[in-house]
Amino acid sequence: MAQYLKNIPEKLLTSLEENWTMFIKQIPGILIAILIVALGILISKKIGNLSRKVISKRSDDPIMVNFLTKGIKLLLYTIFIMYALEVAGLQSIATGILTAAGASAVIIGFAFRDIGENFISGIILSFNRPFNVNETVSIGEIFGKVKSIEFRYTKLRTFDGRDVYIPNSDVIKKPVYNYTEDGFYRFDFLVGIAYENNIGEAEKLIKQIVKNTKGTYEDDTHRNFIVADELAVNSVNLKVHFWINTFEYGKEALVIKGKVISNVKEALVQEGFSLPANIQELKLYNTQSSIPVSVSHSKIEGEE
Repeated sequence: MAQYLKNIPEKLLTSLEENWTMFIKQIPGILIAILIVALGILISKKIGNLSRKVISKRSDDPIMVNFLTKGIKLLLYTIFIMYALEVAGLQSIATGILTAAGASAVIIGFAFRDIGENFISGIILSFNRPFNVNETVSIGEIFGKVKSIEFRYTKLRTFDGRDVYIPNSDVIKKPVYNYTEDGFYRFDFLVGIAYENNIGEAEKLIKQIVKNTKGTYEDDTHRNFIVADELAVNSVNLKVHFWINTFEYGKEALVIKGKVISNVKEALVQEGFSLPANIQELKLYNTQSSIPVSVSHSKIEGEE
């Protein structure tokens, strides 16, 4: 036992010397491996940029171009790293990495299920998706313009300037409303006229005003129309439906809607239609016997 303990320092020293000698022998290979990795990164970036230009000429889809370019770079990075490990004499490490990657795929799949699900969803969206960049969509409760699709998330910019990152799995699972896929979008709004006014004449006037407003659109498929929507307390509410032809849902579309509403209001007033306001109800409580009320009539310009 004493002899065994006495030999331990000698065995440790011998093992250390052998490992040091092996390391010295591998230094040239390690340096070459580092050089290969460095060159590999540069070459991968160059080939990636060249691939982006070539793919861009063949495809007008920026999302597809971005996905394929990143995929090519990732593949080249992996090839150069594995080759560098082999040059450095670390074949066992390279083999171990591949073996571990395969063996741990199931474990990692369960541990990072959400990340893997988003990644796979990103691949699906790159090849088959319900929208393109700069289109206006609604995903769940998020409404905005698509700015990019990455491997794990889709980036939307809302119309109040906020950037929202939606997991790709949600984009796959939730309903997606595309407002500008074909460039056509239908607006509607309510306008109330008095019970004494003629509904048919009001509808005819409103339809003409909508047609004459710049930015609205109508054809056999996209019809503008007005319907009596409700008999309210103090007015007959007409619902106006009209189409616009624009891929820019934000400011441009809302400005057109504002012009239609403004033009309809001015035309109705000019033609003598009444636009009743809401009726106010006055209540007398136990301690009150009366409320002083003054009613006056403001003469409208042009009225006699």
